[in-house]
Amino acid sequence: MTDVHTSAQRSYNMSRIRGVHTAPEMRVRKLLHGMGLRYRLHGKGMPGKPDLVFPRARAVLFVHGCFWHMHRCKYGKPVPATNTTFWAEKRRSNVERDKRNRAALKADGWRVFEIWECHSRDPEKLITKLDPLIRFLRAYSTCL
Repeated sequence: MTDVHTSAQRSYNMSRIRGVHTAPEMRVRKLLHGMGLRYRLHGKGMPGKPDLVFPRARAVLFVHGCFWHMHRCKYGKPVPATNTTFWAEKRRSNVERDKRNRAALKADGWRVFEIWECHSRDPEKLITKLDPLIRFLRAYSTCL
Protein backbone atom coordinates (compact mmCIF):
# COMPACT_ATOMS: atom_id res chain seq x y z
CA MET A 1 0.00 0.00 0.00
CA THR A 2 1.38 3.38 -0.96
CA ASP A 3 1.14 6.54 1.08
CA VAL A 4 -1.84 8.74 0.21
CA HIS A 5 0.24 11.88 0.85
CA THR A 6 3.18 13.30 -1.01
CA SER A 7 6.46 13.28 0.84
CA ALA A 8 6.10 17.04 1.46
CA GLN A 9 2.61 16.59 2.91
CA ARG A 10 3.79 13.69 5.08
CA SER A 11 6.76 15.73 6.28
CA TYR A 12 4.46 18.60 7.20
CA ASN A 13 2.07 16.27 9.06
CA MET A 14 4.92 14.72 11.04
CA SER A 15 6.34 18.15 11.91
CA ARG A 16 3.03 19.08 13.55
CA ILE A 17 3.16 16.22 16.07
CA ARG A 18 3.88 17.68 19.47
CA GLY A 19 5.84 16.18 22.32
CA VAL A 20 4.35 18.29 25.11
CA HIS A 21 0.89 19.67 25.89
CA THR A 22 -0.76 16.89 23.89
CA ALA A 23 -4.52 16.27 24.15
CA PRO A 24 -4.08 13.14 26.35
CA GLU A 25 -1.66 15.03 28.62
CA MET A 26 -4.06 17.96 28.92
CA ARG A 27 -6.96 15.63 29.87
CA VAL A 28 -4.83 14.06 32.61
CA ARG A 29 -3.63 17.43 33.86
CA LYS A 30 -7.15 18.85 33.98
CA LEU A 31 -8.47 15.85 35.92
CA LEU A 32 -5.63 15.83 38.48
CA HIS A 33 -5.71 19.60 38.94
CA GLY A 34 -9.46 19.45 39.46
CA MET A 35 -8.86 16.95 42.26
CA GLY A 36 -6.57 19.43 43.99
CA LEU A 37 -3.33 17.71 43.06
CA ARG A 38 -0.47 20.00 42.07
CA TYR A 39 2.52 19.13 39.94
CA ARG A 40 5.40 20.45 37.89
CA LEU A 41 5.52 19.99 34.13
CA HIS A 42 8.04 18.20 31.93
CA GLY A 43 10.77 17.49 34.49
CA LYS A 44 13.73 19.18 32.86
CA GLY A 45 16.97 17.46 33.77
CA MET A 46 15.20 14.24 34.75
CA PRO A 47 15.55 11.02 32.73
CA GLY A 48 12.83 10.99 30.08
CA LYS A 49 11.48 14.43 31.10
CA PRO A 50 8.33 13.08 32.80
CA ASP A 51 5.11 14.84 31.80
CA LEU A 52 4.04 15.48 35.40
CA VAL A 53 6.34 15.61 38.41
CA PHE A 54 5.17 15.52 42.02
CA PRO A 55 8.42 16.58 43.74
CA ARG A 56 7.37 16.31 47.41
CA ALA A 57 6.10 12.76 46.92
CA ARG A 58 9.01 11.90 44.57
CA ALA A 59 6.54 10.60 42.00
CA VAL A 60 6.39 11.11 38.23
CA LEU A 61 3.78 10.40 35.58
CA PHE A 62 4.41 9.70 31.92
CA VAL A 63 1.52 10.14 29.47
CA HIS A 64 2.48 7.91 26.55
CA GLY A 65 1.10 8.01 23.03
CA CYS A 66 -0.04 4.50 22.09
CA PHE A 67 1.46 4.53 18.58
CA TRP A 68 4.82 6.06 19.50
CA HIS A 69 5.42 3.81 22.51
CA MET A 70 3.91 0.61 21.02
CA HIS A 71 1.04 0.04 23.44
CA ARG A 72 -0.76 -3.28 23.00
CA CYS A 73 -4.07 -1.58 22.18
CA LYS A 74 -5.55 -1.04 18.72
CA TYR A 75 -3.93 2.41 18.50
CA GLY A 76 -0.45 1.08 19.19
CA LYS A 77 -0.48 -1.84 16.78
CA PRO A 78 -0.67 -0.23 13.31
CA VAL A 79 2.46 -0.53 11.24
CA PRO A 80 3.21 2.33 8.85
CA ALA A 81 2.89 1.29 5.21
CA THR A 82 5.96 3.18 4.03
CA ASN A 83 9.49 3.21 5.41
CA THR A 84 8.54 0.30 7.68
CA THR A 85 12.08 -0.54 8.75
CA PHE A 86 12.76 3.01 9.93
CA TRP A 87 9.48 3.23 11.88
CA ALA A 88 9.87 -0.19 13.44
CA GLU A 89 13.32 0.74 14.72
CA LYS A 90 12.16 4.21 15.84
CA ARG A 91 9.27 2.80 17.86
CA ARG A 92 11.42 -0.02 19.34
CA SER A 93 14.03 2.51 20.39
CA ASN A 94 11.30 4.58 22.11
CA VAL A 95 10.27 1.53 24.15
CA GLU A 96 13.88 0.75 25.08
CA ARG A 97 14.51 4.37 26.07
CA ASP A 98 11.35 4.30 28.22
CA LYS A 99 12.72 1.24 30.07
CA ARG A 100 16.07 2.94 30.68
CA ASN A 101 14.39 6.14 31.90
CA ARG A 102 12.08 4.24 34.27
CA ALA A 103 15.03 2.32 35.70
CA ALA A 104 17.09 5.50 36.17
CA LEU A 105 14.21 7.27 37.92
CA LYS A 106 13.55 4.30 40.20
CA ALA A 107 17.25 4.07 41.04
CA ASP A 108 17.08 7.75 42.06
CA GLY A 109 14.20 6.97 44.41
CA TRP A 110 11.30 8.19 42.25
CA ARG A 111 7.99 6.35 42.02
CA VAL A 112 7.10 6.02 38.32
CA PHE A 113 3.52 5.91 36.98
CA GLU A 114 2.35 5.67 33.36
CA ILE A 115 -0.89 6.36 31.58
CA TRP A 116 -1.64 5.58 27.94
CA GLU A 117 -3.34 7.77 25.38
CA CYS A 118 -6.14 5.22 24.88
CA HIS A 119 -6.97 5.36 28.59
CA SER A 120 -7.42 9.12 28.44
CA ARG A 121 -10.21 8.89 25.83
CA ASP A 122 -12.81 7.72 28.36
CA PRO A 123 -13.04 9.82 31.58
CA GLU A 124 -14.16 6.86 33.72
CA LYS A 125 -11.35 4.64 32.47
CA LEU A 126 -8.89 7.48 33.00
CA ILE A 127 -9.89 7.85 36.65
CA THR A 128 -9.59 4.08 37.12
CA LYS A 129 -6.12 3.99 35.57
CA LEU A 130 -4.96 7.02 37.58
CA ASP A 131 -6.28 5.59 40.85
CA PRO A 132 -2.91 4.08 41.98
CA LEU A 133 -1.20 7.46 41.49
CA ILE A 134 -4.00 9.36 43.23
CA ARG A 135 -4.01 6.96 46.20
CA PHE A 136 -0.21 7.18 46.47
CA LEU A 137 -0.23 10.99 46.43
CA ARG A 138 -3.06 11.25 48.94
CA ALA A 139 -1.41 8.69 51.26
CA TYR A 140 1.87 10.59 50.99
CA SER A 141 0.24 13.94 51.82
CA THR A 142 -1.33 12.52 55.00
CA CYS A 143 2.12 11.43 56.20
CA LEU A 144 3.50 14.98 56.14
